[in-house]
Amino acid sequence: MDIPKPPEVELFTKKETFKGVELETLYRQARTPVDPEAGLDLSKLGGMASTAHGFCAAFNQRTYVTDDGLICEQDVPVKMRDGVTIYTDIFRPKDQTNIPVLVSWSMYGKRPGDGMSEWQVMGVVPGTVSTMAKFESPDPGYWCHKGYAIANVDPRGVGHSEGDINMFGTQDSQDGYDFIEWLATRWWCNGKVGMSGNSCVAMTQLRIAAQCPPHLTCIAPWEATTDIYRQSLYEGGIPALTFNEFIVASMTGPSLIDDQVAMGRRYPLMNEYWEDKIPDLSKIRIPTYLCASWSHFHLAGSIYSFRKIKSTKKWLRVHREQEWPDMYNPDNIADLTRFFDRYLKEIHNGWEMTPKVRLEVMDAYDCDYQTNRPEKEFPLKRTQYTRYYLNAEDKSLNTEPVPYEAKASYDPENEELNFDITFNEDVEITGYSFLRLFVEADGHDDMDLFITLKKLDEDGNWLPTYILNEPHPGPWGKMRVSHRELDPKLSTKFQPVQAHRSEQKLSPGEIVQCDIEIVPTSRIWHKGQTFRVEIAGRYIREGWFEPLSWETDNKGKHIIHTGGQYESFIQLPIVPPKYSTKGGYAYR
Repeated sequence: MDIPKPPEVELFTKKETFKGVELETLYRQARTPVDPEAGLDLSKLGGMASTAHGFCAAFNQRTYVTDDGLICEQDVPVKMRDGVTIYTDIFRPKDQTNIPVLVSWSMYGKRPGDGMSEWQVMGVVPGTVSTMAKFESPDPGYWCHKGYAIANVDPRGVGHSEGDINMFGTQDSQDGYDFIEWLATRWWCNGKVGMSGNSCVAMTQLRIAAQCPPHLTCIAPWEATTDIYRQSLYEGGIPALTFNEFIVASMTGPSLIDDQVAMGRRYPLMNEYWEDKIPDLSKIRIPTYLCASWSHFHLAGSIYSFRKIKSTKKWLRVHREQEWPDMYNPDNIADLTRFFDRYLKEIHNGWEMTPKVRLEVMDAYDCDYQTNRPEKEFPLKRTQYTRYYLNAEDKSLNTEPVPYEAKASYDPENEELNFDITFNEDVEITGYSFLRLFVEADGHDDMDLFITLKKLDEDGNWLPTYILNEPHPGPWGKMRVSHRELDPKLSTKFQPVQAHRSEQKLSPGEIVQCDIEIVPTSRIWHKGQTFRVEIAGRYIREGWFEPLSWETDNKGKHIIHTGGQYESFIQLPIVPPKYSTKGGYAYR
């Protein structure tokens, strides 16, 4: 599939050092801040500005009382360790001192409400979020009335803040450290600082927390990509730059922005630049409340964060819904309030009794089999990793290895291969899967593989799950075959992780083994329903609002080899019931 490249932009080069290695980095001019008094139609700006997410309000240093009686200190200057000044808006309850503060740190603009008559995010009922809230962030219209201050920050280079925008790198993290330590000394603050928000606002939390600022007391990163190369720009090794172009083009500020899209084309393999954007999660030892969606591209990073953070006080909640309606759900807000009250106000409210892991086990459409099922860990210790073997002759999945060789082919542009097994009992799949394929490219030297795990009813009809009331394709995996080499330090028995250090092109007739990571899931298959592995050369999804696309490199035919010496299989995390009887009763 040919993906149109974005309009050419002027690039500026720098020499920067990452992990002791000097590299040439690429920057572009950030979008010029817009004067809201000019009457400009935001829809003509494109990118996130069309919904004001990247909107830059006019510089206006003042302190005022909001309509609901809060104090707002607007465009407060804060100096970083290298002398660069950034600006923040601070909302706090009137006539209260000795209060904690929650920080929203992201590059999307700290006053989107100034650019819209009504502030709304998709999937959230109008009026739910006040115009004081930063995009994907805690709402002062709620938290300040609960005895918290909220600091909405324009980091380095964003809005009217000085310097160049640094996207998720060490510079941005160090700035976050400096800001938190400044904030904790404010006369009204009790010295305890937390961070909250989802998506980008969650990603920055993990990176700043890994810097260990002394006054950062706890964080709540809900939905966070941790490895921007592996989980976003080059998932599986397949370029996916259009969404990031959408993000980079939306960034508004006075100077330059670290251009991850241009860097993706300059450095298409893993190097020190990309490694600099991966937080050292082992350094995070403060209370952490993580959240993930089975249906969203932040899934892999969110669950990986829970596994690798070293804090003994960490919690994970995983759900089916999209990140925004989940974040502003009143039950979830109340849950988050208990977490922050415990660690920022030292209220002994029983939070410690919250299960370490809570899982939504999906079923079909918007029906979930279980909600907030308590668990002690993830992956689950009682998981039974089970292999089902592909047979290309009849497109089946089998409980035993297939003794004879077979092969099947498909056109990667418009066809796919399906391998099925019908379960004769209820089966729960919860955790990490991976697919081992023996593949051959007929007529080319590379292949892009897109894997989806699906559920079919007793009549063979697809049973999707819903996110924002749209059908979701299912758990996914991707691989560019030339990137098939695995990283032995990162890979486990249940999760193969690609190294992305070199390209290994295919020779004519060459058959190679590929171990393809599938993102975690949790779902029930009832007796008589079919489990399907779908293999294609493209991601099969129509009409989704996020501009996700992949620059595939497919020509000719893809050939899948199975059986005999080509033991292609999928390994599934089968989770048995916690309790069952001979009569067939099962409690999960």
